[in-house]
Amino acid sequence: MKFAMALPPSRKNALLPLLFSLAALALLTAPHPQIERSATKEHHPAEPGVGRIELKTSDGGLRAAFGWAKRQALAYAFRDDPVGDWYEAALPGRQAFCMRDVSHQSMGAHALGLGRYTWNMLGKFAENISEAKDWCSLWEINRENLPAPVDYRNDADFWYNLPANFDLLDACFRMYTWSGDRAYLTDPAFLNFYKRTVHDYVERWDLGLDRIMTRARIMNMRGYAANRFKASRGIPSYEESDQDFVVAIDQVAVQYAGYVAYARFAQMLGNAEESMEFLKRANEVKVFLNEVWWDKESAGYYSSLGLDHKLRKHGFNLAVLYYGAADDGAKAGSVVNAVVRSIADKEPMGIEEQSHLPEVLYRYGKADAAYDQILDLTAEGKSRREYPEVSYAVVGAIVTGLMGIESTLAEPERAQRESLYVEGTVRTLSRLTAKTEWAELKHVPIRANEISVRHEGLNKTELTNEAGPGLMWNACFAGSHAKLLVNGKTSEAKAADSRRNGQPASCATLVVAAGERKAVQTIN
Repeated sequence: MKFAMALPPSRKNALLPLLFSLAALALLTAPHPQIERSATKEHHPAEPGVGRIELKTSDGGLRAAFGWAKRQALAYAFRDDPVGDWYEAALPGRQAFCMRDVSHQSMGAHALGLGRYTWNMLGKFAENISEAKDWCSLWEINRENLPAPVDYRNDADFWYNLPANFDLLDACFRMYTWSGDRAYLTDPAFLNFYKRTVHDYVERWDLGLDRIMTRARIMNMRGYAANRFKASRGIPSYEESDQDFVVAIDQVAVQYAGYVAYARFAQMLGNAEESMEFLKRANEVKVFLNEVWWDKESAGYYSSLGLDHKLRKHGFNLAVLYYGAADDGAKAGSVVNAVVRSIADKEPMGIEEQSHLPEVLYRYGKADAAYDQILDLTAEGKSRREYPEVSYAVVGAIVTGLMGIESTLAEPERAQRESLYVEGTVRTLSRLTAKTEWAELKHVPIRANEISVRHEGLNKTELTNEAGPGLMWNACFAGSHAKLLVNGKTSEAKAADSRRNGQPASCATLVVAAGERKAVQTIN
């Protein structure tokens, strides 16, 4: 894919708003054969590397859930359209993908072998950031490589949720971590998007900590009276049903994740000063969220800042967990407990939010609740389970949550200090419950490798390096263990670098050569 440079704008880019508007009008007023097609009914020919991942397990319910999610997600993937390779990431039938959904579906897509589809889609958003849109991109792009007419008229009048830029930045970093594709580090369109987001976008929309609590709800409007999207061009949250606030907590939480991603990119590009600056900003946002947005009286987070610029409470604020912005311990625990109570009380929840409960619950030590959510989301007759985010999120949660497979990047100084001299490490941590005796995930793509991971309960893990060069494996187990058995030999264990909500883990690090299969298990 060739990217158009966003800075400086070319004559072609200057004409884009007019072309987009004319194209949108044509789509609205004339029949179009592709718009009538349904993703779930189309035939998708076999494609090398796509859909190879398999789950083998003693658990029939889990096997059925994964099978449905894999089939459904792949039914939404398309090739060779004007937009390039893509998958649906919006309301089914729109034949489109939006910034939020692509960002949230990207992990499941990568596991399914759709990494280059994600790269193409994230790139389309990156190349469409512009000053004319106040450093927003296009919220939703269709298979014709045009802004979806349902939420775009021109650069002054379009739908946009402000968390999206930071969400996309975070997704780009996660996809670089999993794929190792250096285009995320070097392509001018991506680099321009990252820089514009953390500088110009923050400035234009009053999202810096010095202004975010006094900002206006509606900003940067032109031609206000005639605008169709006058209340929706710059929604300061993913919450769309309430317009009586000036910023919500998810906006703050995603900025933390976006700043961390930008700092890590800067670090890998050798820009130490920029990296340190944005690690500092990320920390300041996290402190701000956990102090200013924390209500000591109710021991919970506020959800939004009202039009009167007073903090308000409602909801359980899943975003602070999803983006890792909550302080571990009591603060994160309060949200986890609120989520678990909400599930137990069968409180109504949007399918978009529920889709990511398994991932979050696994991460914060609630494996049984996460498992139940996987079965609920994939159950036949589940309302709106056909929403693309559901199937992709379930696949992602089984990989990173239940199987605990992570691609982690060591900071350069640490890699040298510990004599690893590798950028990426594969980390595993079983989160099987009593309902699953064993599970094996095969053909998992991770950077230059394809691996297989098998857990037997919580105490034994085997990793096979099916394809690719030798890799570093960080085999972790819940609890504090002084020693672990590595291929039958006793080895010193180390405490995991990070923990969630006070949950300790112990790890052994070993090299797994090409074609090798190694096993690590607890002693007791």
